[in-house]
Amino acid sequence: MTAKPKPLFLGIDTGGTYTDAVLWSEQGGPKGKVLAKAKALTTRHDLAVGISGAVDAVLGKSATDPAAIKLVSMSTTLATNALVEGQGGRVALIMIGFTGADLARDGLKTALGTDPVVFCPGGHDVHGNAAKLDLSGLEAALPELGASVSGFAVCAYFATRNPAHELAARDLIREKTGLPVTASHELSAKLGGPRRALTTLLNARLISMIDRLVAATDGFLEARNIAAPLMVVRGDGALVSAAFARQRPIETILSGPAASLVGARHMTGLDNAMVSDIGGTTTDVAVLDGGRPRLDPEGATVGGFRTMVEAVAMRTFGLGGDSEVALEDGALNPKILLGPRRLVPLALAGMMHGVSVTSELERQLRAPNPGRMDGRFALRTGVADRLAAGLTAPEAKLYELIGAVPLAIDRLLTSNAQNATLNRLVSRGLVHISGFTPSDAAHVLGKQANWDPLAARLGAELFARKRDGRGQYIAPSPEVISERVLLTLTRWSAEYILETAFAEDGLDGAATVAHALVQRAVDSHPGIARLSVALDRPVIGLGASAPLHYAGLAELVGNECVVPEDTDVANALGAVVGQVRVSAEARVSQPREGLFRVASGQTVRDFTDEAEAIAAAEADVRAIVAARAKDAGTDNAEIDVSTEFKVSTVEAQRMFIEAHVVAVASGRPRIAV
Repeated sequence: MTAKPKPLFLGIDTGGTYTDAVLWSEQGGPKGKVLAKAKALTTRHDLAVGISGAVDAVLGKSATDPAAIKLVSMSTTLATNALVEGQGGRVALIMIGFTGADLARDGLKTALGTDPVVFCPGGHDVHGNAAKLDLSGLEAALPELGASVSGFAVCAYFATRNPAHELAARDLIREKTGLPVTASHELSAKLGGPRRALTTLLNARLISMIDRLVAATDGFLEARNIAAPLMVVRGDGALVSAAFARQRPIETILSGPAASLVGARHMTGLDNAMVSDIGGTTTDVAVLDGGRPRLDPEGATVGGFRTMVEAVAMRTFGLGGDSEVALEDGALNPKILLGPRRLVPLALAGMMHGVSVTSELERQLRAPNPGRMDGRFALRTGVADRLAAGLTAPEAKLYELIGAVPLAIDRLLTSNAQNATLNRLVSRGLVHISGFTPSDAAHVLGKQANWDPLAARLGAELFARKRDGRGQYIAPSPEVISERVLLTLTRWSAEYILETAFAEDGLDGAATVAHALVQRAVDSHPGIARLSVALDRPVIGLGASAPLHYAGLAELVGNECVVPEDTDVANALGAVVGQVRVSAEARVSQPREGLFRVASGQTVRDFTDEAEAIAAAEADVRAIVAARAKDAGTDNAEIDVSTEFKVSTVEAQRMFIEAHVVAVASGRPRIAV
C-alpha cells in the first residue's frame, strides 16, 4: 500500500515592499523542508496581485497540486508599517465617562490627530457599578460621523470591570451607521483607560487595511482551488484564524517580526540570539532566550505608541532598504539621514513607469542648480475612494492633481504650504512619495539588480548635487554618495541592535548608544584608552537585503552575524511552523465584605462565597478560552488555568482583595482533510 503523502503548508508574508511565499513540508528531517520559495512586489492598491505573483511562483517551481496544500498561514508587516508611517483610516473615538483631560495621557491626543472624538456621560467604577449613561450626544453626531469616517472606537471608564456601556454604544453605532466598531474590552482586560482607548483607536484605524489583505488572500485561494484554512500570525508569534484577525487587527502589529523570530529559531537552531529583520520600511530587533522570544509585558510599542497588545518584545525602527534618504540641515559636513518614512525607490518607479520617471530626472539634472524637490515624485496609492472622505479643500484639490503615474513634485507644488498638504495625504495612506533610497544606492553600485538601475543612478546624481554648509556638492559622484548611504544603513543597524540590547539590560537604550564612549567603541576609535563593546550572543540577520546590509555588522557589534540560507523568507516560513495560542481573563473583586463580584467576558455576577466565586470565574474563563481557541483555528487546544490572589492580613485574619484568573489555550491549527 502506498503511504499517504504528508500535507503541504503554504506560508505567505505580505510586507511593505515584497510579498513572500514558501511551500513547506514536514518531511525532510527535524526541520522539515522548504520545497520552493518566491517573492513578488507588494501591490498596496490590490494586494491579491502581489500574493498571486508569489504563490503562483512557488506552485510553479514545485509543480505542486494546489489540492495538496492543507494549511495557509500569513504574516504581515502592513499594520506595523501603517503605525510607523502614521497611516490608517479616519475613525471616530467615543469616550464614555472620560473628560478631555484624559486625551493628554499615554499619547492618545497625538494618536487621535484630527480624527473626531465624542465624550458621553457614563462608565463604571472599579467594582463595575454604573454611572448614568447618556448617549444622546453620540446619536446626534452619528449622521455626520457616519459619512466621514471608516469606523468607530469605543472606550468606557472601567469597561474591563463592566462592558455594558460599551456594548450599548457599539449596538447604537452599528444600527445607525453599519460601520465597523471596536470596543476596548474586546481587546484588553487591563486597567488604564487612555491606553486602552489608544489601542482601540489604532485597532479601528487598521480594520479596513487588514480586511483588504484577508479578502485578497481568500479570493486568490478560492481562484486557485486551495481549500485550506487561512491563518494569520499575531504579534506574539501565535497563529489565529483570518476571521479572528479581521476583528482584532491591532493584534497583528509586529506579526511579520514575530513570525521571523519563529522562523529564525527554526532555521538556525540558536536558542540565544539577537534577531534583526530588515525590510523595506522597518528594521525589527528582538531577543531569543532559551529558544523563545521575549514578550513585552507592558504591551507592544510601535510608531511611538505604547499599546496594550501582548507581543514580542520587539523594537521597531523606521529603517529599511526603502527608507527616505535625506541630508542634515545647516551643517558644514552634513550627515546622511535615513527614514523613518518609506519611499517608493526611484529604481522601482522607473521599472514600473519607465520614461515618465527617467525623463523628469534628466530634466532636473540639466538645470544649472539643484532644486529642493529634485528626485521626488508623487503618485496615488490606489486605495478605495472611501478613504479619501473628509479631505479639506486644499487636500482634495491637490489629490485631484495626482494620478497613478509618478508626477514630479517640482511640477506639482506651487507653494511651501502645499508641501504640508502633500504630507497629510501621505499620512492618510492616499499618496506615495518616490525618491532616493538605499535600494537605489545598491542598484548604483551593482549590489542589487532587480529594478531599473538608470533611474537609481539619475536619482543618486541629483542627490550628490545637494550642497553642504560651505556651498559645495556633498559628493563627487553617484557611486560615492551611494557607498555613504549603504555604510550609514549598516552603522544605524548596529546602533539599533545595541540600543535594543542596552534596553533589555534595563538602560536607556537610545541615550546609552548615543554616549561618546559607546560611539568610540563602535568606531574602534584609536586612543590611549581603548574601548570596545560586544554582544553576549550572535546576531541572526533576516530579510532579503540582510546579506548586503549586514556584511559589515559583526565588527560593529562584537559578535558574529548569522544569515540563514532562507533568510529572505523567514517570515513566511515562521508563519507555518507556529501554534494557535489565545487567552481569557476574569477578575473577582469584593465591593463590600461578604460580596464577591466576578467580571468575565461580557458578564458580571455576584456571589456570597469566595470559593464559589473563584470556581465560577475559572469555569467561565475555561469556557471562554475554549470557544476563542476554536474561533482562532484549533480543535485540539490544551487549556491551562491559573489564579493569582491579592490578599492582606489584618489582626491575623486573611482579607480577600482580588483574584485574577487567566486561562491559556494552545494547539496546532486545524488543517484541511
